[in-house]
Amino acid sequence: MTYQERLRVLREDCDLSQEKVAKLLYVSRIMYSKYERGECHLPIEHLVTLCKFYHVSADDVLGLSGRRMPLPDTEKDGQ
Repeated sequence: MTYQERLRVLREDCDLSQEKVAKLLYVSRIMYSKYERGECHLPIEHLVTLCKFYHVSADDVLGLSGRRMPLPDTEKDGQ
């Protein structure tokens, strides 16, 4: 799974529209859509913002942690 796909999964698991996430990042919905489709690279500042918002690490989003996305609720709560 690519980091773009992980971003889509995280957004959909939180029942958020691309428009809402775009507003969080102060970009247009079209620009955010390009991030999810891999047409534009996600700036590191946006990655940090999204990791904080979703309560996941950059390693999780980038696929470096070895965990499968999304994290089950029990892992998110530290149980």
